[in-house]
Parts: sequence; C-alpha cells; structure tokens
Amino acid sequence: MNIGVLGAGSWAIALSVLLNKRNHSICMWEFNKDDADMLIQKREHTVKLPDVMIPESIKISNDIAESFASADYILCVVPAQQVRSTMKLIARTVDPPLISSVKAWIIASKGIECSTLSLLNDVVKDELNVTDEKIVILSGPSHAEEVSRNIPTTVVAASKNNELAVEIQKNFSTETFRVYTNNDVIGVELCASVKNIIALAAGICDGLGLGDNTKGALLTRGMVEIARLGKKMGADEMTFSGLAGFGDLITTCISRHSRNRNIGEIIASGLSLDEALKKMTMVAEGVETTKSVYQLARKYNIDMPITTEVYRTLFEGKSPREAVRELMIRQFKPESIKENIS
Repeated sequence: MNIGVLGAGSWAIALSVLLNKRNHSICMWEFNKDDADMLIQKREHTVKLPDVMIPESIKISNDIAESFASADYILCVVPAQQVRSTMKLIARTVDPPLISSVKAWIIASKGIECSTLSLLNDVVKDELNVTDEKIVILSGPSHAEEVSRNIPTTVVAASKNNELAVEIQKNFSTETFRVYTNNDVIGVELCASVKNIIALAAGICDGLGLGDNTKGALLTRGMVEIARLGKKMGADEMTFSGLAGFGDLITTCISRHSRNRNIGEIIASGLSLDEALKKMTMVAEGVETTKSVYQLARKYNIDMPITTEVYRTLFEGKSPREAVRELMIRQFKPESIKENIS
C-alpha cells in the first residue's frame, strides 16, 4: 500500500512506523517547515515521541501534494480543529485526479469541529466531495507511546463500506496491533471525541486527590453521557460497550500518557486553562471538544452534567471542587441505564 500521512505528531509517527514495518510505502506530511526539516535531519521527535526512530524509508515532506503523488490511501492525523483547513489546502494544491484516485480516507484524528459542530468525516466529505464509501474511522485505546513500542493494542476500523474496513483491518494489523471492523462511523467517532472530556474530568479528580470510588462513578456516568448524545445523533448503542467506547474511555481516563487527563490534573492544582495549556507540548483535543459537545448538548436538549461542569471549569472559571459538589447534589433519579440514555 502507498499511504500519505497528514500530520507528523506522536500518533502520526507511531502509525507511520507501524505501517512501515508492514512494508507499506509511507510519505508523512508536516505543515511546519522547520518541524519537517528537524524530523528529516534527526529522524525522531524528541519532544512528542522521544526514542522512537523514524526509518529512512519513511519519506517526510513539507509539501502536501507530495503525500498524494502515489498514494492509494490517505491517513489523516492532524489536530481535529485543523482538519478543515488541511482539506482546503488539499483542494487548492493537489491535482483533482490525484484526490479522486484515493481509495480510502482514514481518519485517526479525534474531535468535533467547534465552528460547525461537525464530525470529522463530514468535514472531509464537505471539503473534498468524498463519499461515505471511502471513509474509515480508526479509533480505540491506543496511545502512541505504547503502539510505537510494540505493546499489544487493539483498535477499530469503522466504515459504512465493510469491504474497505476489512481491507484496512488486513493491511494495518500486526502481531502487536490488532484491528477489528465496525460499521458505526458516527458512534466510533463520537466515542473517540467525547471520551476526552471525561478524561479531563478524570484528571481533575486525580488532581483533587479523590478516590477510586469517584473514578469508577465518573467513567460509568461519563459513558451514559456519551451514549445519550450518540443515540440522539444516530449511533449504534452497542458501540459504546466496545473498544471505541468503554475501551478507549478507560484507557484515556487512567493512563499517564493521556494528555487530556494530564491537563485536568494541572487545572485541579489551581492553574487557569491558559496556564495549563502553556505546560503542554502536545494538543489536548478534549479542551476544544468540550466547547463542541457543550453546544451539541444544548442543540439536542440533552442532559450532560459532567460535560457541563467541565465546560464551566475550563471556560467560566468555576472551582473544580465546586464542580464536583454540583454533580453530587443534583436532583435524585433512578440509575436505569436505558432510561438515562433516552
């Protein structure tokens, strides 16, 4: 397979190195020329993914058109809020026949566009006139730090085109990276995005020194919120109990590698969002996704109390301890999962 990789952050590098081991031809595009030159020279990103060497056989370029020169597949791994601008750049600079010849657009970015509240597969379709039959969402419990070190990992390739999902499954799987297929594009993409908000809340809990009881409740009630939004948007309820759902949620909320959990912990220490973000070297997608999901909850008139309290803590200056208190003293109700998702 000839694969063009859009982005050169930790997840893009991890996937490129993984796919290179399968003898796929990889061209990785980095938007920032200085960063591209650094990666070409050092063959390593010492900040985002230290000690993971990028083989010489992986091409690195600052020219996005070069990623399409012989690409059968495009793997999108740019930050969620930059997906649209990246697609617009492609539309301006890449020859239309090359865009049309791409067999699959594999979206590994995670988030919901703030300006339009659109899922990322819709952003790609809007800007490049791509059909559902060419879209695949790659998601699941998969930190770049572990995938790049061959720690056993399982993910989901979701597409409305089952044959394409199976093709990605066969060509991306290795002895340490197992891919399952799924046809619920909406559900998988929503889980990938909204779980980052719950991870922010998990980090706040850790920063406040709260316990395992709290974390267990947070993950469970957090999944209720994800499923509630997913059902309203047409997702399959079964997705939420799978790898893209609880699998990714648990991993992101407990892992030391989780950027979103880490930034929540920093905020709980008393720093503002701006101060916390200055301490981060990589994008924490959950921050912007919190804005999007908060607006989606209002749009669909869905009760999402954890999301609401995270939003108020991040953007309205609410005390993390007060946010926890507000969640605990809400109106009493039955736990019936089915009723709460409805």
